Amino acid sequence: MPTTVLTTGRLAIRAFRAEDAAAFAAYRSDPVVARYQSWDTPLTPEQAAETVVAYGAGDPVASGWYQWAVDLGGLLIGDIGVNVHDNLMQGEIGFTLDAGHQGKGYGTEAVRRVVEHLFADRGLHRISAECDARNEASARLLRKVGFQREGLLRRNTWIKGEWTDDLLFGLLSTDPR
Repeated sequence: MPTTVLTTGRLAIRAFRAEDAAAFAAYRSDPVVARYQSWDTPLTPEQAAETVVAYGAGDPVASGWYQWAVDLGGLLIGDIGVNVHDNLMQGEIGFTLDAGHQGKGYGTEAVRRVVEHLFADRGLHRISAECDARNEASARLLRKVGFQREGLLRRNTWIKGEWTDDLLFGLLSTDPR
């Protein structure tokens, strides 16, 4: 399978590699990073190793979920998940970034590049995203990239012992970005 690498001025967005396991375990185990995410902490080194191998074996052009690694100068600083619908015309996106690299524009840069790839190279018509309504940083990032808020699902998700509200976002290939 050909390897796709998406680049920006500062980042490489690439397939996961086995050597990403330690960095992946570190940021995915951070309670600040995991606060609004579905996983529990900590992530063991064994779980991280299995996960990055599975992510690396994925196919970035198939339908279903594919997890991209966000690389800054050879260091894994986050990941972006893309779920392309079976019709290959719409998808969903989600992202996670190491706490030490948040607030520096890396997340916006990486998500913007993946969105560009999905529209320009993959021909998608629409991309959706959702986040915990309390996660103001993620909602702000989505708006910066051009996503429009499309709804609020009140007390929709049971996560970490509480009901949470979900914000729904959407972006069409024809929307200004």
